[in-house]
Amino acid sequence: MSEARLTSLVVESPPPARTIAVRARESKGNDSGPGLVWLGGFKSDMVGSKALALDAWAEGHGRACLRFDYSGHGSSGGDFKDGTIGRWLEECVAVYKKYCRGPQVVVGSSMGGWLALLLAQRLRELKDAAPQESASLAGLVLIAPAVDFTEELMWKLFSSAIKREIETNGFWLRPSEYSPEPYPITKQLIEEGRNHLLMGGLIEPGCPVHILQGVQDPDVPWGHAVELVSRLSRDDVVLTLIKDGDHRLSRPEDIERLLAAVAAF
Repeated sequence: MSEARLTSLVVESPPPARTIAVRARESKGNDSGPGLVWLGGFKSDMVGSKALALDAWAEGHGRACLRFDYSGHGSSGGDFKDGTIGRWLEECVAVYKKYCRGPQVVVGSSMGGWLALLLAQRLRELKDAAPQESASLAGLVLIAPAVDFTEELMWKLFSSAIKREIETNGFWLRPSEYSPEPYPITKQLIEEGRNHLLMGGLIEPGCPVHILQGVQDPDVPWGHAVELVSRLSRDDVVLTLIKDGDHRLSRPEDIERLLAAVAAF
C-alpha cells in the first residue's frame, strides 16, 4: 500500500490560526466513483484502524480519499482545550473546499457523524463555498453518530458536582476508557455546542445516509441512533444495528460492514 500524500492547511477562523495535517489520496480516474472523506471522533485521529482501512480500500478501488486531524488532535496544531464543535466544523469546511473535487461520500465516526451532518448543512448554505460539482455529496456513512453529544450525552448526564466544576473551573478532567490520561471537557465546548444542535427538529442531509450502530455501545446508546433516524427528513436512510457491536466498531467484521456501506454509494 502506498502512503497518501501528506500536506497541511492553515485555518485562521475562528482565531487563533492553526495548521491542520491532511492525508490526501488522489483518484485514479473520473470513473472510479465518489471520493471518500473521513471525519474522526472526539480525541481520535486519522491513523486509526477504520480510517486506514478506508484509505486502503480507496487505493484498491482507485478512489480519492481524504483524511485529516482536527486541531488539538493527532498531527495537527492547536490546543485541544480550545476545541469546540464550531471550530472543528470550520476546519472540516476548509479542508473539504481545498481538497475535494466531484461527488464525495463522507464517513463520520462518533463526533465525526455530527460534524458530517453539519458539513452537509453548511455545503448547502454556502452557495459560493466551492464550484457546484465540488460541493455535491453522494452519501453519508455514520458510525455510532454522536449527534448533539455535548448536550445530550454529556451535559444532561453529568452530576451536579461535575456541572459545578465545569462552571467554576472552566473544565472537568474526564477519565477515558481509550486513553491512560483523562481529557478536559471545557465550558466553552459545552456552551458553544448549543449553537449546533440538530436533534430538536428535522434534519435534511441532502443525500442518502447509512448508519452503523452497535447495540452494546456504552458511549452512544443505540436508541440515540434510532432517534436520529426519526429526525432525518429523507426516505433513503438505512440503520444497521450490530447486536454485539461496541462504540468503536473496529473489529474485522465491523470494518467489512463499513466498507460494504461505502461501496454501495
